Amino acid sequence: MLTKRIIPCLDIKNGRTVKGVNFIDLIDAGDPIEQAKIYADQGADELVFLDITATVDKRKTLVELVTKIAKQIDIPFTVGGGITSVEDAYSALQSGADKVCINSAAVRNPNLLNLCSEKFGNQCIVLAVDAKQINQQWLVHLVGGRKQTEIDLFDWVKESVERGAGEILFTSMDHDGTKNGFANEALAKISNLVDVPLIASGGAGTKEHFRDTFLHGKADGALAASVFHFGEIGIPQLKDYLKSENFEIRIN
Repeated sequence: MLTKRIIPCLDIKNGRTVKGVNFIDLIDAGDPIEQAKIYADQGADELVFLDITATVDKRKTLVELVTKIAKQIDIPFTVGGGITSVEDAYSALQSGADKVCINSAAVRNPNLLNLCSEKFGNQCIVLAVDAKQINQQWLVHLVGGRKQTEIDLFDWVKESVERGAGEILFTSMDHDGTKNGFANEALAKISNLVDVPLIASGGAGTKEHFRDTFLHGKADGALAASVFHFGEIGIPQLKDYLKSENFEIRIN
């Protein structure tokens, strides 16, 4: 069994960490540089940084902030938000990111996945996909969840991996911030479709939710924000729990 990963997520707006419910009603959740260091020290396996309004504001990812965070941590670091070209991906990687996360830009220009994968290797390319159930179909949403498409989640994930995405970060908009658990049925379907690592996002509220997404959702990693930001679940305690449930977990 592969080691399961626990991944805090820093959603960034105006240089601060924020968190909302169903992608709206954002509240301040702290200083991202301080949080990054704390999470690395607590034993997080990776860190994800998403500049959530970069695409909306039509600007680039906050490279200076990425650089500062990268200097504080010694764990894999994924950066996304506003990455629309090979040059943007290069800039993020040069600033200290280990992987880049591409979402809306990949839907608008799927060849971007091919180009980035060829340039940097697919291990550096994460496809982030935000989706919501509309009339019993999972549809991809863009621009931080603001724009619905008619693209089927599962078709898009399969195509993205064929084009060079080396990892999938799937966020269920229906579950985001609700703390009612991950979208495990959809996650399991994705896992069966592709042979790259799958990260579950949206819905973490208890330690049992992490167990369930590894067990039933077949996720390789679980990403969460508010339960970590506000101290509801401690990463060391979560890892001890998962270890007791017989999962392969990296313990510091």
